[in-house]
Formats: sequence, C-alpha cells, structure tokens
Amino acid sequence: MRPTIISYLWARRQVEALRQLERERWNGPLDLKELAEEVDDLAKRDRNACRSQVRRIIVHLLKLDHSPPKDPRADWMESIYEARDALRGDLTPTIERDLRDDFHALYRSARDQVLIALAGHGEGDSATALPEDPAYTLDDVLRDGFYGRKAAGPDSSRFQEST
Repeated sequence: MRPTIISYLWARRQVEALRQLERERWNGPLDLKELAEEVDDLAKRDRNACRSQVRRIIVHLLKLDHSPPKDPRADWMESIYEARDALRGDLTPTIERDLRDDFHALYRSARDQVLIALAGHGEGDSATALPEDPAYTLDDVLRDGFYGRKAAGPDSSRFQEST
C-alpha cells in the first residue's frame, strides 16, 4: 500500500497556481507549463487509480450477485479485498467526492463489462438480470466485508469476513 504523497485537491490547486503564474508571464527559473502538466498528471493518476479500483469492485460484486458458477467466487472476493486495500493508499476526501459525483457512470461502465463477460460465458439470462441503476452505493463498495447482496442471505458465512 503506497501512502498518498500529495492530495488530489492540493495538486489541483498547485496546478492552477502554476498556470496562473504562466499567464502572468512569471520570469523565474521554472518551466511552469511543464511543471503544471506533471503535477496535473500526478493528481489524475491517483484519481484514475481509485476510479479503476471502484469499477473493479463493482464488477466483482455484480458477478457474485448474478453469476451462478461457484468456482470463481473466491477469486472475485479476493479481487474485491485487494481493490479495497489498494484504495486505502490513494483515496482522499476530494477523490471520494469525485467518486460519489460520478458513481452512476462508474456503475454503468462496470455493468457493461459484466454484460460482456456473462454473455461470453453463456450466461445470457444472468446478463439480462443485471440492474440498470446502481445496485450498490459507494459506501457498500468501500465497506470491508461487503461482498454483494447475496452475501446477506442464509449462507452468508461463506461470503462475509468474520467480525
């Protein structure tokens, strides 16, 4: 787990300050345009990494809830665990707000990926049963021990971490 060296919000503010100096034609030794682009790229990298991990979790939650085969379940749960662990290193309050604001789009993207995967494995009925609207909240996605709606059923001991 990599600690976040700079916060997304701080980086975005620095980028704007650097671009403002460039517009004012500051005459210092720094390449302001290049420096602003690099800091902006750092901020986007962390944000995009978090977005990717959230999509990964949603994909596997949907598979756990809608795909009938039993064999891949442990792998999907392990992937969810790993994604949550990776998020701990990059998730800042600003990135979390961004994820909340864009959660519907992240869900739709993950759902589309699951549609393709299920159809490719001959699970067309499961694919058509995928909810159009988000079946989870961002809080669900981030919550340790949450492995989908089916995990709340009578056989939840197989899906929930011990508390």
